[in-house]
Amino acid sequence: MSKPALGRGLGALLSGGAARPSSPAQANPFSGKVPATDPTAAPAEAAEAAGVPAFASNGVKQVPLARIQPSPLQPRKDFAPAALAELADSIREQGIVQPLIVRVVGGMYELIAGERRWRAAQLAGLTEAPIVERAATDREVLELALIENLQRENLNPVEEALGYAQLGEQFQLTQEEVAKKVGRSRAVVANALRLLKLAAPIQAALRDGRLSVGHAKVILGLADPALQKTACDRVLAAGMSVRQTEELVAALQNPKPEVHGDRSQVPAPSRDLHVVDIENKLRERFAAKVALRYKAGKGSVEVRFSDDNELNRVLEVMGLSLD
Repeated sequence: MSKPALGRGLGALLSGGAARPSSPAQANPFSGKVPATDPTAAPAEAAEAAGVPAFASNGVKQVPLARIQPSPLQPRKDFAPAALAELADSIREQGIVQPLIVRVVGGMYELIAGERRWRAAQLAGLTEAPIVERAATDREVLELALIENLQRENLNPVEEALGYAQLGEQFQLTQEEVAKKVGRSRAVVANALRLLKLAAPIQAALRDGRLSVGHAKVILGLADPALQKTACDRVLAAGMSVRQTEELVAALQNPKPEVHGDRSQVPAPSRDLHVVDIENKLRERFAAKVALRYKAGKGSVEVRFSDDNELNRVLEVMGLSLD
């Protein structure tokens, strides 16, 4: 059996093996309805007899959709209406193929995995859905929700970053620990978290796909939120490439002085685009704010950090340790 691409994946939820085909006379498992089974059978056997994988020791059962609620720990917040409508059409024809995975909270079934299917089932007019109960802590729910969405590439960059931040802050985990939990590298997690330093309008453009992560990382070179917004507006209006965005950011970092009458100061030279490019690559590598000063083969590199954890990460990238 192949190993999940990220972390433990949803395999952590599965206590039984994959479903084995039953007799041809068996009810179609794609109907979304679980046929009656022998009540004396073990839960896993009952689930298998129903034509559905034995996802948990207590098997699959049908419950009213009204008793299922989304989890506040779900990192995914944006669900494309058109994609939901397509899934609803499929569910209307085929039923819910894969049971929703839930836990019991306050007498309700709280979703661990399957919110998109749950929403689409409501659009399709279903009143019931197949579920599998699972005992899970808040931390496990958040970890599994993150892993599921990352495996399916369902999260936009801001949702992904917020998920990492929530996992770290709510459960006092370092970036290294968060990375291990979700099967990412520490650098990937650190660079994602940097996106949360962007001004709200830039984050909104990232959420809806108008701005790419590449553009956003370049705009991070501007510390002033107002300048970030200016850069973002110009990039979107002109459809700039990442390279053109680098030129724009360099110009905003070194604005030309205003001319007063016949007098003017000597304009500051524009930054060398090669220097800007190297600076951006250093920011990506260290997942921190970096300033590169270079002139005639001499200069300096300044790496800024905001806390001991960030310093430790920078030192590790450099092959050093505080120990």
